[in-house]
Amino acid sequence: MKRINNSVIALALFIGVANANAQQKKTLTLDEAVKLGIQNSKNLKIDAAKIEEATADLLEAKNRQLPELKVSGSYMYLPIKPTIDLKLPGVSAGGGPEVHQVLYGSANLSVPIYSGGRIKYGIQSAKYLVEASKLSTENDKVAIAYNVAQAYNNLFKANQSIKVLEENLVASQKRDETFLKMENNGLIARNDRLKANLQTSNIELQLLEAKNNYNIANINMDLLLGLPEIIELEVDQNYIEEGNDVKSVDYYVNTARENRKDLQALDMQRKAAELGTKAAKAENLPSIAFTGGYVAADIPKFLTIYNAVNVGVGISYNLSNIWKKNSSLKQSQAREMQLAATNELLNDNIKLDVNKEYQNTDYSKKRITVFEKSAEQANENYRITKNKYDNGLATMTELLDADAAQIAANVGVINAKADAALAYRKLLQTTGTLTTK
Repeated sequence: MKRINNSVIALALFIGVANANAQQKKTLTLDEAVKLGIQNSKNLKIDAAKIEEATADLLEAKNRQLPELKVSGSYMYLPIKPTIDLKLPGVSAGGGPEVHQVLYGSANLSVPIYSGGRIKYGIQSAKYLVEASKLSTENDKVAIAYNVAQAYNNLFKANQSIKVLEENLVASQKRDETFLKMENNGLIARNDRLKANLQTSNIELQLLEAKNNYNIANINMDLLLGLPEIIELEVDQNYIEEGNDVKSVDYYVNTARENRKDLQALDMQRKAAELGTKAAKAENLPSIAFTGGYVAADIPKFLTIYNAVNVGVGISYNLSNIWKKNSSLKQSQAREMQLAATNELLNDNIKLDVNKEYQNTDYSKKRITVFEKSAEQANENYRITKNKYDNGLATMTELLDADAAQIAANVGVINAKADAALAYRKLLQTTGTLTTK
């Protein structure tokens, strides 16, 4: 019996711990959620790798301005006696020494002096591309911030819908109890009581759907924020109060031109392309470098060389450039044209996006007023209809319709406020200031 009791206690403790883990709750403001989303974003980890790649390209470009020092050596064994015919006075033909091995070593140094600007342009171009990668990352952060806001908005709406429906379900269940008593006392028909029961069932179905939407939205938020899926997130109720101070559309257009990171990244890419064109033109120019070297050789019983040091200046020029077309130059110029057209298109899209989201923000704020008026009317209509029903002046169908309209109107107000807050954040995203608000 004692062993059984211990097993029961252990099982109870296990269930208690499991329930505690399954019911972890965490309250987050939207700004906290955005910070977590950026911190744990998989996309930003990819962007970080791209920045490292661009930085490595910059290091490679800088390495081209450093001296090149190459050392080589070789040892050769000669199994067959070579024929050596020395054309020296006093030495007979074929009378040379026997040579069976050769040792040879050299060191060569080259320091670039002039390359037509290719090295300088390459370094500066690589710097611009590193900056472009960083700016692209900042632009992705803004997009991630909006994705988190969108998920937060869905979670908020689902949570508020649950609260409204739970309140109405309690009221509807109490009404069912009252109607059952009235039916038992012969005050209402069974059909009317069943209509009320059907309304309660519909509210239960709506509540189940709202809870399902909430669970899906919660899992989505957990994944976006890098949190375990067992954590139930609680949203900040003040979220819907954002976006009350909306400025003129020109303000947001100018803000976008100053702050859009994708526009700034494109500008860096255009500067890099311009330098690429200059570097391509420089391919038609000669290269000059300071050179130095050291040679040592040892052929036993025949020849020994050491301290053979040489210094000088080397010039190289590819004569085939005279008749070959500079394809690199053509490609770079085409790249410049492409980026210029992309810049014009992006500027047009920014104007369109800002104006569109400004109109959506204004529209969403006006919707709140309309929904609040509708909710006020629906609540008053239900009160009047309920009073009429209690006095035998309205049917059960009219009462239930008024109740359903009241629920829909109250949920509509919440959704309209949440959508207005999200629309304002979308407007901030189009200006590139969502992560700095």
